[in-house]
Amino acid sequence: MTLPLIAVVGRANVGKSTFINRVAVKSETIVDKTPGVTRDRKYVDAEWAGKNFVLVDTGGLDLMGEKPFAQAVSEQAFIAVEEADLVIFMVDAKTGLLPDDEDIAKILRTSKTPVLLTINKVDNPSWDGDRYQFYKLGLGEPLAISSLHGLGVGDFLDAILEHLPAGIEQIDEEILSIAIVGRPNVGKSSILNKLLGEERVIVSETPGTTRDSIDTIISLDNQTLRLIDTAGLRKRGRITENVEYYSLVRALRTLDRAEIALLVVDASEGVTEQDQRIADLAESRGCGIIVLLNKWDLAGDATRQEKLLSDLAYKLRFISYSPVLKVTALTGKGLSRIFKAVELVSNEYHKRVPTPTLNKLVVEIKDEGFVPVKKNKKLSLLYATQAKVAPPVFVFFVNLPELANTNYRRYLKGKIRESFGFQGCPIFIRIKKRV
Repeated sequence: MTLPLIAVVGRANVGKSTFINRVAVKSETIVDKTPGVTRDRKYVDAEWAGKNFVLVDTGGLDLMGEKPFAQAVSEQAFIAVEEADLVIFMVDAKTGLLPDDEDIAKILRTSKTPVLLTINKVDNPSWDGDRYQFYKLGLGEPLAISSLHGLGVGDFLDAILEHLPAGIEQIDEEILSIAIVGRPNVGKSSILNKLLGEERVIVSETPGTTRDSIDTIISLDNQTLRLIDTAGLRKRGRITENVEYYSLVRALRTLDRAEIALLVVDASEGVTEQDQRIADLAESRGCGIIVLLNKWDLAGDATRQEKLLSDLAYKLRFISYSPVLKVTALTGKGLSRIFKAVELVSNEYHKRVPTPTLNKLVVEIKDEGFVPVKKNKKLSLLYATQAKVAPPVFVFFVNLPELANTNYRRYLKGKIRESFGFQGCPIFIRIKKRV
């Protein structure tokens, strides 16, 4: 299911992150640090009145940076607006209207994306300050909130829901959706074109929810697959270093619609921080992952190839469960193995471990005696069950859930993989207290 995307924009220190933290859905995919990844937490799951959506924190605009302010505003505002279903433009009641706010508003007024103007830091319920100054922005009536104290936030969230798209695409569960993601210019579209250039039965091509993308539905060995190619970047405005942020937003939208992600990495450049971030997004969205090391013909001699694979294993160690395929889209070499890997990961992704079998593992874990202990309190593992598949989620019932730290969760994941595989699949662990 594709989740609506809401960009939160505004000057630095107007309270964007405070607002996002208040409405964020608390889960381990948000609060846990993943080894090997610098997490800026730009993407946050949120829920209100039974509706789910994703908030994108664009960060504060750097008004004191070396580059001209107008350029910085244009880049940040355009990136946020271009991909969002809704934009929240946040201003500060304490500072009042500043020229920087007006510059941002100029960009937002040219967009077709709906904009909600909100005045943050209205900490007094009886505040009736000079809200009329903000009408100058030409973005309608501003809504007053206090992100810090929660005043007015509920009404504001109601207003957000009114502006979200009415129809959210439901992906046919009978069709396996596969996203092709990666940094710009790593060969995503070339891989897709090569795959479709072989003897496949193309069922249809339909516009995708990701802007400018085409979903291709193919029939292969009695299985129907939906291939989702991340949309290419539009050459508009002056997008320089922000092109990576822009591609992350598009990758997020694509991954929300997929069960399996083909993460394309450029072998001629090696694994970058951007590759790590996209891999992290794929895992946090619950996608099965297959790494495609593209342009393998440019990987160099045996020594460089070995170093490249070693570097990949280290930088992407948090998805070490994922198959890695060496491919060359230009010649088609290695691409024939992709669909076999997809079949393998799909089977693992939908695999269910019977409860009696899982609890035999629980007995083995208890016998090993590795349990968290804190202040004379000891965690006792009682039983477990697999709550869902696609992706696999396991619930472990214990006496003291608060003792189940990150290391212990990682230990449980390792024991599950050791016993049951789940190659190419993220595993989610939930710890609950036995009632």
